[in-house]
Amino acid sequence: MTIRVLLADDQALLRSAFRVLVDSEPDMEVVGEASDGAEAVRLAKQERADVVLMDIRMPGTDGLAATRMISTDPSLAHVRIVILTTFEVDDYVVQSLRAGASGFLGKGSEPDELLNAIRIAAGGEALLSPAATKGLIARFLAQGDPSDGQDPVRSQRLDALTVREREVLVQVAGGHSNDEIAERLEVSPLTVKTHVNRAMAKLGARDRAQLVVIAYESGLVRPRTD
Repeated sequence: MTIRVLLADDQALLRSAFRVLVDSEPDMEVVGEASDGAEAVRLAKQERADVVLMDIRMPGTDGLAATRMISTDPSLAHVRIVILTTFEVDDYVVQSLRAGASGFLGKGSEPDELLNAIRIAAGGEALLSPAATKGLIARFLAQGDPSDGQDPVRSQRLDALTVREREVLVQVAGGHSNDEIAERLEVSPLTVKTHVNRAMAKLGARDRAQLVVIAYESGLVRPRTD
């Protein structure tokens, strides 16, 4: 199946570069280009995009607002959003994750990283970010939050999870794959996938990235301070 990719960035030159890269892959194609967030939302619907590469800073409707609009639209529930940013250390990145983005990459990432990110996002299998950003996401989720990252409502929702589902959620928040979690918990990858899917359904998470956000905001996992 071909992954349908939408490019949303106000820089035409950058869009052109991404188009050449994406269209060079046999399993994906660019189905549209948007120069602002409002156009991105419209094209996501019109072109039935699977993955949106979304810039944060765009004129008019920015990437954050567009991400929120897409993630809250039931007709676009299948769309995955990868935030592209010049600055990986950026508070907007965390806001985007909270708004429903599947993860983020720096615009300076290697081509293979970007292509892999698109495939991972389309499959909904893992948090989209380089290994180094696992700690960043945790830190920034706690910054600027007077409740120290704890959301009482989400914390209560964790009560619906079984003990094993909580254990799996902690591992997901650590950025581990299903295979890695299976090895750590001494169960099969299929069993892990089942627990992840059940946790997503119970917590109303769109994908694994949202599970990570919930794990930190609920206080189940604490941000590292080192």
